[in-house]
Amino acid sequence: MDQLSLLKPDDWHVHLRDDDAMAAIVGATAQVFGRALVMPNLRPPITRVEQALRYRERIMAALKPGQSFNPLMALYLTESTPEEEIARVAETPEVIGFKLYPQGATTHSEAGIRSLEALDPLLETMAHYQVPLMVHGEVTDSNIDIFDREALFIERYLEPLTQRFRSLRIVLEHISTKEGVDFVERAQGPVAGTLTAHHLLLNRNALFVGGIQPHHYCLPVLKRENHRQALLSAATQGNPRFFLGTDSAPHHRSLKESSCGCAGCYTAHHAMELYATAFDQVNALDRLEGFASHHGADFYGLPRNTGVIRLERRPSNIPLELPFGSESVIPFMAGKTIPWTRTEDPSNSGD
Repeated sequence: MDQLSLLKPDDWHVHLRDDDAMAAIVGATAQVFGRALVMPNLRPPITRVEQALRYRERIMAALKPGQSFNPLMALYLTESTPEEEIARVAETPEVIGFKLYPQGATTHSEAGIRSLEALDPLLETMAHYQVPLMVHGEVTDSNIDIFDREALFIERYLEPLTQRFRSLRIVLEHISTKEGVDFVERAQGPVAGTLTAHHLLLNRNALFVGGIQPHHYCLPVLKRENHRQALLSAATQGNPRFFLGTDSAPHHRSLKESSCGCAGCYTAHHAMELYATAFDQVNALDRLEGFASHHGADFYGLPRNTGVIRLERRPSNIPLELPFGSESVIPFMAGKTIPWTRTEDPSNSGD
């Protein structure tokens, strides 16, 4: 299979930043994806519907004229989130759920959750209104090995949570372990998971081969090869519980290459080419459309897109760097050549 025509996909986990930095990158997502679920971990975080709608207006204002794109928003869940805000989310179609960050787990998670048990009244209300909970699933105890943090979070917190709230809609974001795959596959109730291109393509060796590779550093961190293989199998087997979420997370080059580099990979610029490369590795290109275009929309109860994108087996050269606000961002696999290229179709107007 050397050419692919796919129903326009959605990105169910992306970081668009704000202001000049957002203006530099939002077009890369809007050009390919019909919708994107925009993460709320700005500084200060997006914790209220009114804030999310204003942020969405800024995103729309940064698009090119006539560009068809529907950013969907998430609120940053805190222990002081009022229950009335959950009802507001349920009646606001542009805002579709809450994101749970354990305190200290990733970029701008200082306002995150310290005790999941303290959230039970809020989670009960979310289950009542069928408002989804998107979870960054890692413990943050300093004495826990960073490579074990996802598996332990699932064992300690997620599995008990699904027992307490069997109707709560849960998405385990950016799964990075076999334990994460197993949890989603066996969970009772409406549970799903997103998978990134970088976790499908690389294992933890990529952090160290040829010296420290700061642009491969992300959270959850890359894991062993057996975990990568489990993720690739989950993505390519056609299971509707798994769908595309890039977790594209750009940072200024100077912050990534500093003595305390930021976590995150910028993949939006060539996201579908990367996913096609991963699916091609296991001869599963026929499953890419379901993963990218069907499963997420179905889980969130939204109509599938109607436009198309096209890919062909032709080498893509990934730029060494790209503009990003006042500085530059280094894209994932910068300077490398991958075997797939997205082709422009002037007759395609999107959805």
